[in-house]
Amino acid sequence: MKRRDILKGITLLPLGGANLLPVQSKAGEPVKIPGSPLAPRPNIFQSIGVEPVINCMGTFTIIGGSLERESVRAAMESASKNFVQYDELAYGIGQRLAELTKAEWGMVSAGCAAGLKHVTAACVTGGNPEKLIRIPDLAGFEKTEVVAGRTARNVYDHAVRNVGVKMITVDTLEEMDKALGPKTAMVYATAHSREPFTVEAIAKLTRAKNIPLLVDAAAEDLTIPCVHLEKGADVVAYSGGKALCGPQCAGILLGRKDILQSAWQASSPHHGPGRDNKVGREEMIGALAAVEAWITFDHKAQWQKWLSYLDTVAKKLAKVESVKTSVRTPTGLGNNSPGLIISWDPLKLNITGEEVAEELGRNKPRIALAAGTKRNAPSEPGLTSINITAGQMQPGEDKIVAERIYGVLTAKRDPKPTTMKAPSSNLSGRWDVAVQYYSSKCNYTWTIEQDGNWLQGVHTGTFSTQNLAGTIEDNVMRVRNNDNPPGDHLTFTFTGNVSGDMISGSVYLVEYGTATFTATKYKYQENRAPLTVPGGPPLAT
Repeated sequence: MKRRDILKGITLLPLGGANLLPVQSKAGEPVKIPGSPLAPRPNIFQSIGVEPVINCMGTFTIIGGSLERESVRAAMESASKNFVQYDELAYGIGQRLAELTKAEWGMVSAGCAAGLKHVTAACVTGGNPEKLIRIPDLAGFEKTEVVAGRTARNVYDHAVRNVGVKMITVDTLEEMDKALGPKTAMVYATAHSREPFTVEAIAKLTRAKNIPLLVDAAAEDLTIPCVHLEKGADVVAYSGGKALCGPQCAGILLGRKDILQSAWQASSPHHGPGRDNKVGREEMIGALAAVEAWITFDHKAQWQKWLSYLDTVAKKLAKVESVKTSVRTPTGLGNNSPGLIISWDPLKLNITGEEVAEELGRNKPRIALAAGTKRNAPSEPGLTSINITAGQMQPGEDKIVAERIYGVLTAKRDPKPTTMKAPSSNLSGRWDVAVQYYSSKCNYTWTIEQDGNWLQGVHTGTFSTQNLAGTIEDNVMRVRNNDNPPGDHLTFTFTGNVSGDMISGSVYLVEYGTATFTATKYKYQENRAPLTVPGGPPLAT
């Protein structure tokens, strides 16, 4: 699973085992933080009514990325005790990162995405502050375009687009070569871009025309020297809070000193378009400490520990009828930790992988894991599955996860109905749909065709039109449409109750929350007068 994938059917969800503050207490007693109502134990999040999760997903920002190493937390705590001039700090860190990684220079940003933004600004402005303060209005600029292969376009390239550049998306290397010209500020690529847009292939084009190449390697393991710089990239961006186990709100940029100094100029504390991406002295030092720790860390021992967590789960589930387990080993540097695929026959256990993920994620103890995806699904037809990623599991959580999954899979359930309830209505026709978002209402149109329980049709949105599909059982309608503009993915899932010519209910927007909607069947005005078509040009106007 790559960081850039949009996962469907995952459950976000208790971190058992991590003490957030070194406060001593008697066994079993919550301890107060001095001067605060928050209690760090048993879990500080529970002090405000938020239930934490056991992370069997990996380094996903929405559940916290990774846990910082002890040395990182110690460095950040030390950095919090003194003031420092930030430009001097950035220069010192740049030098030290260069020494550690063998890159020409280094920089810490407020997360990897902020780093992408700052490098784009650097390539657009060339370090000229007169241009910098005009971003995103690029009128009069020489460099206003960023070229990317279609396989590199993703939800994170908003950071690039935020500078105001025009994105030129190409499908072949030949198209990319033709697109590279006087207006090209840089080329954007991802470390896992598929053929033909490998870093080596792109670098041959960019080096020939002296155009910078930025590689987004957010969730990858850091290699020393950096493999992507070796292949011809000019700057590579990493997340500080993923594989490196540094601050979640830090990114690490490695590469050309001239570009990274311009990128730092475009970053906070300097005024301009990057002021909103503030990175503190604690995060800067913490990110550096994460790289220092990465170099000396025993990665082989860590891998064996991860495998032992998966073995605990697999042995427990070996007792369950029809359940099969297999270890999945990643082939690249991204999200580089082993996983366990757990598959079974849903007709025997009367539950699907999606339902197991929901049960584990929404009830205590909460466990975040993925339902089976096409990439990780078992090869046998008719099976369903869940996937456990070991990389962020903490000591002792393997036993909790094993018991929890075992309990869900062995629970007694009645077989599911093999037939759907008959529909209460025929929804064929045009519908006017009003969706109430948090702070606005938008109007859409559906054109639906119904075949028994099955619905299909067209959703006409504000900016585009997509196909929709779903079902109606009794009076409950469910339809879904997907919008996929370059670099983005939006899924709208409507669930509503049908009452005559009205439907009302909710819209599940995945990471964007939930909205409500009402739909009214359009009533055509009857006009059954016969039509007369003239036989030639009009004789009067």
